[in-house]
Amino acid sequence: MTSCESQVRALLESRVDASQTKDVDRLMSHYSSDIVYYDVVPPMQYTGHEQLRRNFVRWFDEYDGPISLETRDLTVVTDSDVAFAHMLHLDSGTRKNGVRSAIWVRSTVCCRRSGGSWLITHEHISLPIDPETFQAWFPADR
Repeated sequence: MTSCESQVRALLESRVDASQTKDVDRLMSHYSSDIVYYDVVPPMQYTGHEQLRRNFVRWFDEYDGPISLETRDLTVVTDSDVAFAHMLHLDSGTRKNGVRSAIWVRSTVCCRRSGGSWLITHEHISLPIDPETFQAWFPADR
């Protein structure tokens, strides 16, 4: 594993930890000011720190307590000052309405290194669906 790959993996692990603890300030520190973020919820595209912060606060507010994000199948590719990664996340926790939920999301992350630090410049979240029912796929074991 290269030094760049290790640095990007550490960035992504810190991003997950900040999400799980709902630390929006630490989470936002991983994103470039010109971030373009695609999500599964309207308006589906968030541009810049202010819009993305509001989206993360909305997500955090949906949960009563911590959010569990289990990362699977992480692949990281780096070259000089750019990197991309793709992974699956099992997003689970107890919603404000008391319902325990778990759902798979796919994530693709693009990063750029500037001044020796890596920042996320683009992220794309997608939700797998069953093409026959157009319903989200939920994990069978939860």
